[in-house]
Amino acid sequence: MPTLGVVFPGQGSQSVGMGVDVAAKFPSSAECFERASAILGYDVLALCRDGSDEQLRETRVSQPAIFTVNVAIYRAVRTLGFTPIVSAGHSFGEYCSLTIADSLSFDEALRLVNERGIAMGAAADEAPGSMAAVIGFDQQRVEAMCAQARAMSGARVDLANLNAPIQIVVSGDVAGVNALCDIARQAGAKRVVVLNVSGAWHSELMRSAVARFAPFVEAAAFALPAFEVISNVEVAPYHSVEQIRRCLVASLMSRVRWHETAEAVAARTPDFIVECGASAVLAPMFRRVSGVDSERVVHVADSSGIERLARLETAPSSGSAARAQAT
Repeated sequence: MPTLGVVFPGQGSQSVGMGVDVAAKFPSSAECFERASAILGYDVLALCRDGSDEQLRETRVSQPAIFTVNVAIYRAVRTLGFTPIVSAGHSFGEYCSLTIADSLSFDEALRLVNERGIAMGAAADEAPGSMAAVIGFDQQRVEAMCAQARAMSGARVDLANLNAPIQIVVSGDVAGVNALCDIARQAGAKRVVVLNVSGAWHSELMRSAVARFAPFVEAAAFALPAFEVISNVEVAPYHSVEQIRRCLVASLMSRVRWHETAEAVAARTPDFIVECGASAVLAPMFRRVSGVDSERVVHVADSSGIERLARLETAPSSGSAARAQAT
């Protein structure tokens, strides 16, 4: 069977209607929504189908909903018979990776994701913040801009997501992020985008969320993953339960080192790298990973994505195992 590297997006990948198609066509995917609804006490599939953009953006809702959708899509992909050998998730997408690798049960992971969303939502209510993407400058340049923004505004702002060498997300107080955006635009950034999020994720503003969330992680039942899961806090495969607990708690405030994580996934040379999620967030980023041919990196959101992946599985191969088509 072809080998698979599986990646999962996190918050911001949500969209109205996500997961509805796979739930209708794949019984194992529908089961994800049934279990999620039983655990959370509301109809998750109906929320994904009929909820508003505003509802799905709210972190207390978006995190458990995205988790459920991501795993449901993966279960549809698994019907093709691929063998997963490595997985990684962007931010809380890592809970999906731990679930498919049998480190956490679906039920346990969903409960943790739900508590994570509640804790982060409460922290955002206590300390409102913002996030923005800066495209066109490297990490060192954006770090210098953050220092300048802090000095100008007296507010907090720092790097949050290292998505690509020149695609950096910052996070912090609204005033700090706004100051950073002004500085980046004046410096000639290719693009500066304030993100549609409800809090300053991966920043100092999440400190109270760490205190709320840590006891739930400590009480959860973990096992070592059945195949490699790459931590985007340490950019290393998990080798102990203690490491998993430590990184999951730290991830609320620490930077998401996604580009390095993507390099680690590609280094395992799976036959396909597949992003399972409602939106193509991570697959396009593999274009910036050195040594990855984009012919066999595939985004799957619905049954048409499953069909496209099945066609690629039987298509003639023309290079190394890490190639893929980003969609």
